Amino acid sequence: MTAYILCFVLFSLGIYCVLVKRNLIKILLGIVIAECAVNLFLVLVAYRAEGMAPIMPVKPVIETPPMVDPLPHALVLTAIVIGLATTALMAAIAMRIYDKYGTYDINEIRELKG
Repeated sequence: MTAYILCFVLFSLGIYCVLVKRNLIKILLGIVIAECAVNLFLVLVAYRAEGMAPIMPVKPVIETPPMVDPLPHALVLTAIVIGLATTALMAAIAMRIYDKYGTYDINEIRELKG
């Protein structure tokens, strides 16, 4: 249960950075932190303490160790690749904005208009 709470705290930290910070790089880091929290949560949900794989309909006779559902792991691997691509795109856009306006501050970028 503690791991789920820590995932929520990490996600909240990422959303806080996105909503409160005015620097584009800090906003980008907040998005990355929130994305990592969601990936960690999906990996934690995949753990099966009862030791029964989701494809086994009945409880086996022998006692099995805890297992992990492979489907969320496949989703997390896909999410990592997509997250890397979107992070690279956001970083490239932030660099172009810095080249044009000379600042990462959102308030100054809104005032320039041009």
